[in-house]
Amino acid sequence: MRPALPLLAATLGGCAWDGPMSTVVARSDFARDILEVYGIVTWATVVIALVVFVALGWILLRFREKPGAPLPAQTHGHTLLEIAWTVAPALALLVIAIPTIQVIFRTQAAPAAQALDVTVRGRQWWWEFRYPSLGVVTANELHLPAGRPVALSLEGPDVIHSFWVPQLGGKRDVIPGRVNRLTLVPERPGEYWGQCAEFCGASHANMGLRVFVDTPEEFARWLAAQRATPAEPTGLAAEGKAIYARSACVGCHTVRGVSAGVLGPDLTTFGSRTTLGAGLRPNTLDNLTAWIRDPAAIKPGVKMPALGLGEAEARAVAAYLAGLK
Repeated sequence: MRPALPLLAATLGGCAWDGPMSTVVARSDFARDILEVYGIVTWATVVIALVVFVALGWILLRFREKPGAPLPAQTHGHTLLEIAWTVAPALALLVIAIPTIQVIFRTQAAPAAQALDVTVRGRQWWWEFRYPSLGVVTANELHLPAGRPVALSLEGPDVIHSFWVPQLGGKRDVIPGRVNRLTLVPERPGEYWGQCAEFCGASHANMGLRVFVDTPEEFARWLAAQRATPAEPTGLAAEGKAIYARSACVGCHTVRGVSAGVLGPDLTTFGSRTTLGAGLRPNTLDNLTAWIRDPAAIKPGVKMPALGLGEAEARAVAAYLAGLK
């Protein structure tokens, strides 16, 4: 009995209603519209199942074989019954189709004039977020103001990805050579987990993201911090900046005023992010040092090469990047 208790607890724990990746808790107008359609489909399915099982049970009891009973009359064709089982499914599909089409048209409508424009680029295996009207570029962590319409333009520079944040609504494919759009109004401040939902290579499962829905005041403070010029580093961080500036980092990453690489995530305000490796690990000095020394050991298939830095050099670079806030 005792071994069964941990198994039962683990099973029930996996059934949490309001988990980080829950699809049944709506935190935006878009997610709520989708959830309403799911509700209609679910209840329609329940009604159909009840009708089928009740009819099946009645038939099995009413027409079960009885000892010594003669062969019942054989019926070939029943016009009314055939019409019924043709019309009934058509009506069920109509009940599902009408709200589904309404939601499709609603989610494809043009964004409001005051909508915040964000360009989302899915890359192997991280996310880039650009705010064209605000002059801000960040990676893997998307900040949005609560209560304001948001228009996401989804682009795929390399292979097909899929942008999915369950509690804010999903999914929308990110396809090379095509721009898909996703419009929503985040309603409640909080942290929402997302994930690439289209297999895109070796580290597809490690291509996560975080969406932080901020109050308008918090978003304004975050925006000001993103635009600010980081203070000049001192001590170990200053040593790390010098190592960064002479290493291969500058060919792939942007740090405003230091380097202008475009192959990897923009690191200008890297220290303000809560995770590294597209949500793979918390953004701590130890994790960052391990990442700089051997990124492939943490994230299989990652395109960032090992730089050949020793422990001391890697920790200095980590101290520098951690200070970029």
